[in-house]
Amino acid sequence: MPKIERLLLVCTGNTCRSPMAEALCQHYLPEVETLSAGVGAAPGLPASIGAQEAMERRGLHLEHHRSRALSAYLLADADLVLCMGQSHKQVILQALPELAAKVFTLAEYVDEPDQDIADPFGGDSEAYEACAQQIEALVQKLAAKLEEKPE
Repeated sequence: MPKIERLLLVCTGNTCRSPMAEALCQHYLPEVETLSAGVGAAPGLPASIGAQEAMERRGLHLEHHRSRALSAYLLADADLVLCMGQSHKQVILQALPELAAKVFTLAEYVDEPDQDIADPFGGDSEAYEACAQQIEALVQKLAAKLEEKPE
């Protein structure tokens, strides 16, 4: 497995799932440059309050996060692109099929049964916490996978 230096996490609006995944990856994989973006993001929005609170319960902070729209540059610059759901992966691969070797869902990449990470947007704190727990479990598996040394 080639060394992953730049990781891009993708969701829809870049205010809930991918910012939480970004914060968790920065925590569990500090040596990897991690960014997030959204396939339908309006640039410059803060992370949702629910996402901020879920990360604060883990000692992580999203107050400086601002949403960014997914771009061809961000995709080209990343060594690995992990999407929160199949729909995000399909949007990318329909536009840029040549990226198929580096675009996966987060669950798929860590050899979990493919599962979309449900969007907690508009949900209560329990929805955000459930989403954060799901992402954190997958990110822990990602960290273990990326830290495996090639034979």
